[in-house]
Amino acid sequence: MAAPVTVEGTQPAQLEREKVNILVVDDLQEKHVVFRSILDELGQNIVSARSGQEALRYILEMEFAVILLDVNMPDIDGLETASLIRQYKKSSQTPIVFITAYVDERQAKRGYALGAVDYIPSPVVPEVLRSKVRVFVELFRMNRQLQQQAAAREALARSEAAREAAEDAIHRSDFLAEASQQMSRSLSIEDTIQAMFDVAVPMLADRAILALVTDGAITRIESHPWVAEDAPETMPEGMRAALSRVLDKKSFEIWTDGGNAAAICPLLAGGRVRGALVLFGPRATMDSSRVALAKEVVSRASIAMENARLYTAVQEADRRKNEFLAMLAHELRNPLAPIRNAVHIMQGDNVTQPTMNWARDVIGRQADHMARLIDDLLDVSRIVQGKVVVKPEKLSLASLVERSVEASSPRLAAREQTLRVELPEEHLMLNGDAVRLAQVLSNLVNNASKFSGPNTAITVAASYANGEVRISVRDEGAGIDPAFLPHIFDLFAQADQSLDRAQGGLGIGLTLVKHLVELHGGRVAAHSEGVGRGTEIVVTLPAQVAGGAEVPDASPRARKPASGKAPSRILVVDDLAASAETLMTLLEMEGFEVKIANEGMAALKIAEDFRPDVVLLDIGLPGMNGFEVAHRLRTLPESRDALMIALTGYGEAESRMRSAQAGFDFHMVKPADVNLLLSMLADPQQARRGSKTAKVA
Repeated sequence: MAAPVTVEGTQPAQLEREKVNILVVDDLQEKHVVFRSILDELGQNIVSARSGQEALRYILEMEFAVILLDVNMPDIDGLETASLIRQYKKSSQTPIVFITAYVDERQAKRGYALGAVDYIPSPVVPEVLRSKVRVFVELFRMNRQLQQQAAAREALARSEAAREAAEDAIHRSDFLAEASQQMSRSLSIEDTIQAMFDVAVPMLADRAILALVTDGAITRIESHPWVAEDAPETMPEGMRAALSRVLDKKSFEIWTDGGNAAAICPLLAGGRVRGALVLFGPRATMDSSRVALAKEVVSRASIAMENARLYTAVQEADRRKNEFLAMLAHELRNPLAPIRNAVHIMQGDNVTQPTMNWARDVIGRQADHMARLIDDLLDVSRIVQGKVVVKPEKLSLASLVERSVEASSPRLAAREQTLRVELPEEHLMLNGDAVRLAQVLSNLVNNASKFSGPNTAITVAASYANGEVRISVRDEGAGIDPAFLPHIFDLFAQADQSLDRAQGGLGIGLTLVKHLVELHGGRVAAHSEGVGRGTEIVVTLPAQVAGGAEVPDASPRARKPASGKAPSRILVVDDLAASAETLMTLLEMEGFEVKIANEGMAALKIAEDFRPDVVLLDIGLPGMNGFEVAHRLRTLPESRDALMIALTGYGEAESRMRSAQAGFDFHMVKPADVNLLLSMLADPQQARRGSKTAKVA
């Protein structure tokens, strides 16, 4: 069968590959360079104009998805240029985005009156500009496809109708063209629904009902004109059954009742049912010509509704992203305040030792809190990109729960909360990643503690049935609003978005839990009877009853320092002076001889004279990066056999792989576990031998 083609003979896939034109109008060359560097990632055709007159010449020759227009230009300013652009039929509907350093209310009103879709302040934020332009590029492509599909269908309609009557074919095509234009005029869902009704009534039917579907269930019913019989509970049983069949089978159906009939047309998008449009009229008018016309209109209505839905989804995603970025800034700044205060206290005169100890503990706790936030963000990023891989091993349920509870005990004790653990009598074994599963349970217990008051109880209970273990974490805390419960595992979702949020957090913990559990072949669910009535999170994982003695705990633990003489020479390479100096002080307090270098060439020169036993090397160095330095150090006889550890903020899989290739023995992510680092430095040769079978995360 021949592939579908548009009126111009262009394949749909070929249309998607064609570059879309984006016009940038600004009198400053440096701004064109900036905009091009920001927008090049979109892979489209960027056209630059240095004046309003040059922009008008391009508009006469080319079609643009969006015009980025500077307000202040020497010959014709941006507002005058926009007015002239709107006078051309080809560009009368082209989206215009004004770029300006300042806009007053009067200027804004005039700009929007000329059809501007947005004002972007200068200097622009690259991610914001790129995101907004991407939306207009996609909408332009969708609109082109819609227009070309409409043109193809119009041509088909003309050829079919020509056999019957030429005048009827012209009337039909004109109606479809007008219908397409009317329904695609706005990207608002409400406006698109109203346009759909205006097209359908009275041309196609006396009355129309629109049923919208979410996840297979009808969530909204609208009708025009509205009558009580259109409500789902009062709809005739036969019509309700026909509507259910159409939604289930995704196929058109005509329902009749005496002298009346209803054409029930599914609204499809990408093979998914988004709803159905029901057209009522006298049975005699539902002939083949009317039905065919109704199907065409509904096909175009489906595209218009999907465009509006996608645009709304993009706007919602942008809103949630902005909320998350604001919350991230808030959560990262919070620990900085006590750290800064503690440092100021430590710098005071006559500070007592108890006060110094207290300030040190404050700094340690807040630094740990920031590290956990950053680790969660990195985990979410890896999961979204599909880069998280679990390492299954045999482990017992009892040891997993014990380790998870142990990690959460300080938090519970600080809030004077009681933890109850209820495990089954059977000795259950799991096949999973001990670190990741412990992260899941600790996360759930910490969440329960965070959202529960003092002197409350938290219960961790497990039960076994049908080859699965069911682990529940139940609290007596704040509970969850039923309206928010279906979104509790969504990324960045938080029930409380107010400025006085008492508990903090980024809304990513439960997303991590869900993905990690699913990577183990399990599932997770949340239950709550409402606000103030507590919450229960249930994790279900494959498990089996152990046949013999308990399998030893295989989870990684920090190695204890080996007895023997500690190394005397350590080279620290880090371009951040504060990081290098504090690490040197720490190591010198442990009895090591330490030299520091702030860039690669200095490190190589020092290594030749110092002959280090250990090299702690940052990757992000100026000039020669850490991978190159490591490779060069491995070629020097003075440092060839040194224990080499990458101590860096880069923790993704690619950096770890490059570390191994460059000659590093271990790859540690900042802030490193000090106890683990010291245990490795105690016997570097033993640590190097151990690196053949294990790498440090």
